[in-house]
Amino acid sequence: MIDTLLHAKIATRLRQNAPAIPVGISNRHVHLSRQDVETLFGKSYALTPFKPLRQPGQFAAQECITVVGPKGSLSNVRVLGPARAVSQLEISRADCFTLGIKAPVRESGQLENSGSALLIGPAGHIELHSQVICAWRHIHMSPEDARQFNVTHGQKVSVRSPGERQLTFDEVVVRVREDFALELHIDTEEANAAGLKNGAQVTLIG
Repeated sequence: MIDTLLHAKIATRLRQNAPAIPVGISNRHVHLSRQDVETLFGKSYALTPFKPLRQPGQFAAQECITVVGPKGSLSNVRVLGPARAVSQLEISRADCFTLGIKAPVRESGQLENSGSALLIGPAGHIELHSQVICAWRHIHMSPEDARQFNVTHGQKVSVRSPGERQLTFDEVVVRVREDFALELHIDTEEANAAGLKNGAQVTLIG
């Protein structure tokens, strides 16, 4: 019992001394495989970086596509690069209603029994089958960040946002990798509920 209380106090002290976590707000976007990039934009086509993202090596591309569902469509949906092994569309709950599709709240890459949609580009189209999700809120951390916050990969934590619409976000998944930069990823709906903007800072509280 004493050991448990001591560990809890140490963990709390480590988190109190840890830095604030910057916020990255994810609007609807799509990650594409190399094959799907070529289908949508042309053979041997390479994505053109528009602006770098906080995560090293990742960027918002100049390229955009149209997403079509049973009830409606969304135009100018941004492609993020570089190309991945499997294409994945990430949208919000409101987008699900617009498109008429059901996309579960999932961690990136957990696509089994997820949503489906049609993507249209200037050179062709592709059908995504069980490749559409609403992204689960998560924190990117390097191993050093994880040690400083005293958390581990896959752990779920709570973070507190500041301001007049301050909120506590629970069940935030910690994702640890060598090439990750510290950042909380939430979608536009979560950000609007808390009155947060890109670059705002939140605190890990438990």
